Amino acid sequence: MLTKLSLWLLKISTPLLVLICLALFLVFSALVLPDQTANAETYSAELGSPDTSLFYTAADLYRMAEGYGAHGRAAYIRARFTFDLIFPLVYTAFLVTAISLLTKTSNLSGPLWARINLLPIAGMVFDFLENISASIVISRYPHRTAVIDSLAGIFTLFKWVFLVASFLVLVILAVFSWRRRARFSNKRE
Repeated sequence: MLTKLSLWLLKISTPLLVLICLALFLVFSALVLPDQTANAETYSAELGSPDTSLFYTAADLYRMAEGYGAHGRAAYIRARFTFDLIFPLVYTAFLVTAISLLTKTSNLSGPLWARINLLPIAGMVFDFLENISASIVISRYPHRTAVIDSLAGIFTLFKWVFLVASFLVLVILAVFSWRRRARFSNKRE
């Protein structure tokens, strides 16, 4: 199933689709993300947010929930089920199509590259798991939500690991593709 998904993504990833996904990502990042960040800062103050933390413990999550207050907790949950449902789809669409296109144009094959375009999807899945688990804990505050409260920080860590890996792969593929084209151009001259 994963191989079929990877192959399908390779097939549909055209330069036009990558440009469309990049444009959506840039527009979303420039127009929507700053508002969301400003809204989050009004209720999170200096407590931070699960979404922007690299890792946090269950105790940290409860400290954030307490510090947000009732209004802040409601705003946090609302953002997770509006903005934070769309943004992971936007960044994943860009990363998946760009990585897929660069993998194709670089003529890379083998087990390492066969599913490399699925890395951003793993990041998106962990982002959604983070949002769900942190929202459950924050919505139930002051009641404790055992296990889920500890998993939230782990999901966040894995989200960042897969997203950073995706951007690193994107850069590596872009450099590899550029060098390959440069060598090809030199041979034609």
